[in-house]
Amino acid sequence: METTHDSISFLMMMVLAWALPFLSAFPSQADQVLYNGIHLPDPWPSADRAPTREPMPVPYLDHPPDVIPIDVGRQIFVDDFLIEKTDLKRTYHAAEYWRGNPVLKPDRPWEEGTASQDHPAPTAMVFSDGVWFDPQDRLFKMWYMGGYCDSTCYATSKDGIHWEKPKLDVVPGTNIVLKRGRDSSTIWLDLNEKDPLRRYKMFAYMRDENKGMLSIFFSNDGLHWGDCVAASGALGDRSTVFFNPFRSVWVYGIRDYAPKTIGRFRRYWENPDVLVGAKWDAGGPPFWVGADTLDSQRADLKTPCELYNLDAVAYESIIIGLFSVWRGQPKDRAKPNEICIGFSRDGFHWQRPVHEAFIPVSEKYGDWNWGNVQSAGGCCLVVGDKLHFYVSGRSGVAGSPASGVSATGLATLRRDGFASMDADDVERTLTTRPVRFSGKHLFVNASIARGELRVEVIGPDGKGVADLTRDACIPVTGDGTRLAVRWKATADLSSAAGQDVRFRFHVRNGSLYSFWVSPDTSGASYGYVAAGGPGFTGPTDTAGSAADE
Repeated sequence: METTHDSISFLMMMVLAWALPFLSAFPSQADQVLYNGIHLPDPWPSADRAPTREPMPVPYLDHPPDVIPIDVGRQIFVDDFLIEKTDLKRTYHAAEYWRGNPVLKPDRPWEEGTASQDHPAPTAMVFSDGVWFDPQDRLFKMWYMGGYCDSTCYATSKDGIHWEKPKLDVVPGTNIVLKRGRDSSTIWLDLNEKDPLRRYKMFAYMRDENKGMLSIFFSNDGLHWGDCVAASGALGDRSTVFFNPFRSVWVYGIRDYAPKTIGRFRRYWENPDVLVGAKWDAGGPPFWVGADTLDSQRADLKTPCELYNLDAVAYESIIIGLFSVWRGQPKDRAKPNEICIGFSRDGFHWQRPVHEAFIPVSEKYGDWNWGNVQSAGGCCLVVGDKLHFYVSGRSGVAGSPASGVSATGLATLRRDGFASMDADDVERTLTTRPVRFSGKHLFVNASIARGELRVEVIGPDGKGVADLTRDACIPVTGDGTRLAVRWKATADLSSAAGQDVRFRFHVRNGSLYSFWVSPDTSGASYGYVAAGGPGFTGPTDTAGSAADE
């Protein structure tokens, strides 16, 4: 039989398609360039770091790309990756608790539960689990621990504030969707999944079965999970999973423990196939991250900190990580974990510019979150001009390490509001590194209520691009998370598209949070929207201003 070039190519493609999931567990990433111009090191991920408390090195900050492509997402100033020069002052911002917390309380008989005979532990808390906005049903959906380590329950909301616990048919008359003893769990709404039966994915650490590994379940509706389809390699409880869409890989954050050096920490394992990626040999996944020397100890304990949990998600052009930091175990109080923030532009290396709590534990006995605070799977949702962070809170029991009542609360942050670049009444500037884009319309997220912001475009020759100068820029004023930037003599940035240019932002009496170049006048960023939000139809912002309608 004659073999044609096309048939050989087809056979090669078939072989590669079959082999890729197996090869990619130990891939060569030499010269792989990410969406933002970062070259991945080889080998990937780095396997030469023993568990350590030293802060994690971030290679792409030490050696940023010569030119940064910015077509994906809002460009956020959480680090110096984008900045060549500035005299603006950077301020990092913590989330703020919603005044009506908690938004979800244990108030059903099956949520009562006990941690011990002496200390009841009514529980309705996200223990990672997941909070997502489902664009198909146009609902906020929450999965949470119902009863202390007892079952997985489900709640819905139309506004993200007021939650209902529907009566379902899994355990008739209750909102239980999985009646099995459990510890932590991650639930992922996978909007990229082509098989509708695998649209929802659950990775659960079961107390009664598959102990020491994650049990994996699929569901088409998030309610009916059926049987476990696979079990992971060996790991510790509180291990979590997230999807990195920038590289299309599932990442297993494997909790391990080194009692004499770093305590609790995370190992890393990735694969484009969620089930193939669930298999590894003990000790095979390399050290990823733990608490470091910059994490402050509690004054009342003097105990070295440990990384209790890590949830992560793609947000706009970066990955955000919510680090639950354990600061020691008092004898008379539940673990006072609290959430810190970290950022990654390659999905592995974390920069943690601040080590203070992003979402803190309360120090006032009697508060719903006095005992412990931890994050939800999916991390945050985009709700109008705000980010919603759902967290567990344990009230604790005075004089005991018991959890007490465990509930779910809400903290909010301005959209893109992790860091601002601030100017006083003297005009100050920020000049980006060389960037390249294909869009036409420049937008900023800025608070310029009392001053103004202007932008100029600097060409490859170091000179201002005609009609895109500072003086030709119409001053931007006001406070908004999607403000258009325009110039007097031109409608858009077409003359600079495809070139290596710099933006120079001139700011007086105001704060700049992010910028992006959109192909649309709507201001759609085409970046990732974490766990979604009203107005978005998929995993990225293709809606722009239409999301506000």
